[in-house]
Amino acid sequence: MNKVQDFVVKGKRVFVGLEDSKRTWKVCIRCDGMIVHEASMPTEYANLRTFFERKFPECMIQVIYEAGFQGFWLHDLLEEDGVDCIVTPACKVTQEKVNRVKTDKIDARRLAKVLETGDYTSCWVPARELREDRQISRTLTQMQRNIVAIKNRIRKFLDFHGLNGDLPSGAWRVEHYQKLRAIKLNKPLQICIDAYFRVLDELEEIRKCLLLELRSLSREKRYSESVKSKESSPGVGWLSAIRFTLEWGDVSRFTSGKHLGSYLGLTASEYSTGEIIHRGRITRQGKSQVRAWLIECAWTAIRKDQALLEKFRRVWSSSGSKKKAIVAVARKLAARMRALELKNEPYHIGLIE
Repeated sequence: MNKVQDFVVKGKRVFVGLEDSKRTWKVCIRCDGMIVHEASMPTEYANLRTFFERKFPECMIQVIYEAGFQGFWLHDLLEEDGVDCIVTPACKVTQEKVNRVKTDKIDARRLAKVLETGDYTSCWVPARELREDRQISRTLTQMQRNIVAIKNRIRKFLDFHGLNGDLPSGAWRVEHYQKLRAIKLNKPLQICIDAYFRVLDELEEIRKCLLLELRSLSREKRYSESVKSKESSPGVGWLSAIRFTLEWGDVSRFTSGKHLGSYLGLTASEYSTGEIIHRGRITRQGKSQVRAWLIECAWTAIRKDQALLEKFRRVWSSSGSKKKAIVAVARKLAARMRALELKNEPYHIGLIE
């Protein structure tokens, strides 16, 4: 850094935009409304720390980067070293409508600029313990998808070789798979079907272990009260309750039920101008799997709670869509779970407001 830049940044606050990729970090540093330095380095934290120590030893450093595939480990390391770090959702970073050029260098400049002007939205960064506990639930989801994939492969294998016989075309139960295991095939096909079943058995065993770990987590002191509160809601069992707890974290950070609904992507999108108002489908921001769990709970809830059923019927009647109606119930159910946890009281059947 030359003497002019030394004078500009010495003892001041510098704003660092960091564009995160798999192999290279692009950084842009701003101070007093102008770019004072730009650099590129391998994605190793030691490189970034050394860069800050050498180039900005007497500065107050603030860093911003977009939430992405590398999670929050960089945030943790920066905070441990006393560097203020902001993680922002990629979809919330402001940019010019007419800009048709995108590079990592441009993205780093844009991040540094929004950080300096304060025009950014920060992510909630869960504690490391919560992130690690939450990974059990997400790994369970992955294992369940792998189980479904293996079962589909078995069925396709049988169809291809004309071996489906009298097995049903719909969903198979345990006895159908037991019957299939007893069938004797020619040696090449027997080797293949045995291989599929070995993988399936292993995945089922992993799934059981993960379920046991989640069950144990639901009884831990740090989660038990939250799980108990959510589990009192109609349609919500212990598994859904612990998963919601791990995904949502501290619900007090949501200022209202509508705020939680927006976080879950269950609020309507809108594109309005002047007197023209156009509302579209739900925004679908956040994790789709969490919405799927909520929708599943909502279908069960309307069979147990007359108030939720009435809401379902009312929205269905006005919109003509069962999908819109069940989404409205899911949004209300999520808001209720938030309120119950904050008030530390159980769900009251038939009371919706």
